[in-house]
Amino acid sequence: MDIQRIRARTAELLGEYRIPGATVGILHDGEITDLAVGVKDVSTGEPATTGTIYQCGSLSKTWTALAFMQFVDEGKVALDEPVRTYLPGFRVADPEVTARVTPRHLLNHTNGIEEDFGAPGEGDDVYERMVENIAGAPQVHPLGYTHGYSAALGYAILARVMEVIDGKGWDDIMRDRLFGPLGLTGTSSRPDQVDPGRAATGHVIRSLGEGPVASPLPHLPRAFGPGGNVNSTAREVLAMAHVVLGEGRARDGTRIVSAGSVREMTGSRVPVPDPYMFGPEWALGLIVCDWHGETVYAHDGSTVGQNARLRILPDSGIALSLMTNGGPRESFYKEVFNEILAELGAVTIPELPKPDPARALDLSRYEGVYERPGARYEVSADGGRLWLTFVLDPWQASFLGKPERIPYELLPISDTHFLMPSDDPLEDTQTVAIYDFQDGAARYLHTNCRVNPRAREE
Repeated sequence: MDIQRIRARTAELLGEYRIPGATVGILHDGEITDLAVGVKDVSTGEPATTGTIYQCGSLSKTWTALAFMQFVDEGKVALDEPVRTYLPGFRVADPEVTARVTPRHLLNHTNGIEEDFGAPGEGDDVYERMVENIAGAPQVHPLGYTHGYSAALGYAILARVMEVIDGKGWDDIMRDRLFGPLGLTGTSSRPDQVDPGRAATGHVIRSLGEGPVASPLPHLPRAFGPGGNVNSTAREVLAMAHVVLGEGRARDGTRIVSAGSVREMTGSRVPVPDPYMFGPEWALGLIVCDWHGETVYAHDGSTVGQNARLRILPDSGIALSLMTNGGPRESFYKEVFNEILAELGAVTIPELPKPDPARALDLSRYEGVYERPGARYEVSADGGRLWLTFVLDPWQASFLGKPERIPYELLPISDTHFLMPSDDPLEDTQTVAIYDFQDGAARYLHTNCRVNPRAREE
C-alpha cells in the first residue's frame, strides 16, 4: 500500500468535512498498519497519533458480545435459555416477554423492550439497578417480531447476566477476559481508566463556518457501558477484529472464544427492515453487510463527538478501523475506506440505491406519527410527495442551532424503502423503511437502525 498517499487523502478529507482528527487501522493478511492525521483536540492543537484513544460508542457491543460468548463456550449460559434462568427477578411489563426473552434476542436487537430504565446512577450496581428499573417497561414491538436497535438496555442486561454468573463487575470481566488476554494497553471500559494524555476530545460540528467545538458531554453515562463505553485505539480495535478473522484466536494464537462461537456470532442473523444504511442482516454483536456479493461484518459507534467504524472482510483477509473525534459522516468513512480497499484490490462499499420516480404509491398508507421516547417522526403527504418531519427536543435544537422541526422529502426506492436526502451540507442522505401494513396503514418506521411504532390515535 501507498500509505503516504492514503494519509494525504485522509488529511484532505478531514479538512473537507471539518473533522479535527482521525486514526485509521488496516489489518491485512495478519499484519496491522495504522496512521493518524489531524489533531486530537482543537483547543490545544496537539496532533492525533496512532496511540490516541477514542470512544468506541456502540462498537462496544461487539466487545461485550465476544465476552458473552466466552460464557457460552464454558457452558455457563445458553443463547436460547430465558434470561430469567440467570436473573430470577427479571421482569418487564409484558408477562410473555418476561418469561421468554433470551440472550439471543438481546444480542440481535429483537427483544423489543423500551429503553425505560430510569436513572440507575453511576455506581458499581448500575446494571443491577437497570434490570430492577425495567419491571414496568413496555414493548416497542412484540418479542422477536422485528429488528429494533437497543442503544443501552439490551447489552446492559447481558452484562448483568455475566456479573451474576462470574461474581465480578462488568468492567472487571472485560479487563480479565478480553483486554488482558488480547494484550491491550489502551483499551478500557470506563472514562476514568483512560490515560488523559492519550485521550481524544470529542467535537461537535454545527456549521462549516464555525467548525468543530468541544462536545458538551465528555462521555456517555455508565448505563451505556456494555453498549457504548469501551475506549480503544484503531490498532487495538483490529486486535479484537482478528478474533473474528482468526476463528476465535488472537494474533498471537491465544484462544479467546471457540471457532463455533465465531460461527454463531456471524451466522445467527435476523433481517434489518432498512437494509441500505448499514446492512441487510444483524448477527450477534455484528452487522452483516453485502458488498457486491461479498459478506462483510461490521459495527459502528458514536458518542457525542466521537465515532468508530469497523469493517471485517473474511474472504479478503482484511479488517479496517476508523476512529474520529468529530462527525459522524457516512460519506467520510466510505471515502477513506474505499481509498484503502481500492489500494488492496478488494471490493469497495456499495452506493445507496437510486430512487424510483416512476413508482406509484398510495401515500395515505404511510402518513402518521411514529414515535418512542426521545424520537418523533411525522410522515405526511403534500402535493403528491411524501415528507418526513423529524422533531428535535428543544435543548438539542438550541445547541445545534437547528429548528425544532426539520422536514425531509422521502424518495421511494420500493414500496417500503425511501431515500431521505438533506439540503444541510453537514448531513448525508439517509434511508428509511416504513413497513408492516395492517388495515391499510404502516405500523413501523425504521431508520438509523431504530424502530419507531405508529402512535395510537387519541
